[in-house]
Amino acid sequence: MEIQKFIVDDIDEGQRLDVYIANQLEHLSRSFIQKLIEQGNIQINGSKETVKKYKVLENDEIEVEIPEPELLKVEPEDIPIDIVYEDEDVVIVNKPQGMVVHPAPGNYHGTLVNALLYQCKNLSSINGVIRPGIVHRIDKDTSGLLMVAKNDRAHRSLAEQLKEHSINRVYVALVHGNIKEERGTINAPIGRHPVDRMKMAVVDRNGKNAVTHFRVLERYGEYSLIEAKLETGRTHQIRVHMAYIHHPLVGDPIYSQKKEKFHTEGQALHAQTIGFIHPVKGEYMEFHAEIPERFRKIIKIIENLCRQR
Repeated sequence: MEIQKFIVDDIDEGQRLDVYIANQLEHLSRSFIQKLIEQGNIQINGSKETVKKYKVLENDEIEVEIPEPELLKVEPEDIPIDIVYEDEDVVIVNKPQGMVVHPAPGNYHGTLVNALLYQCKNLSSINGVIRPGIVHRIDKDTSGLLMVAKNDRAHRSLAEQLKEHSINRVYVALVHGNIKEERGTINAPIGRHPVDRMKMAVVDRNGKNAVTHFRVLERYGEYSLIEAKLETGRTHQIRVHMAYIHHPLVGDPIYSQKKEKFHTEGQALHAQTIGFIHPVKGEYMEFHAEIPERFRKIIKIIENLCRQR
């Protein structure tokens, strides 16, 4: 069993216990940490703490007991998924909103990888047992297109295209505010938030180059529907960049401070287009996925709000 010990600094005082531990142990998910708390694996000042909402105090001594990992085996699961295209080398999947792409500690079931293992005979082995075939990811609450590699040759080719920024990735997003410009480019480095380690942010130090191009598709009074094209692919890039220019995504639980007027079930963001050179055929291929119904419903609500004014 692994044991980690921490003493809370004044800058972290007031954080929820699970948030604090997640910031210290970034390789563990919040859900896994919450299970550790429930199972009595967390001690505060010598006593076990089972209340997840406990807020840490300066000089609290926190001890985390991390059990030995179970022998990992990600199982195929008969979960319906929308396969847009498949051949011997690649699979293009239209991921629904709410589905996690690959398993993580404490969450080994119900993911896209579980579904792919059931649907496909082979997936590339480059990313190991947890992420077979996964070349790139989109967030749980982002819907849309993902490339998946069925063999290592395809994986290496697609990964190299990502590295060279030659893959065409276009998203549709609904954001707060009426964007005046017809189009624009956000060129601002992204890195881990200096205080909240669960978030990303535009940073001056230790950030990675990040470029997002956007254009306005429609304006709905207090909202704008935009197309965002990624030149780079940083974690949460569109969400962070749009919040940075004061147009956060509607429904974004992390980067938007706006009070929503309707239920959204996560950010209004959809990976609509993906284009790449086929790793074996050498041909350019491009795929599109229409905005899902849950996204269309949000737009309809906003359109009705505009008509009532």
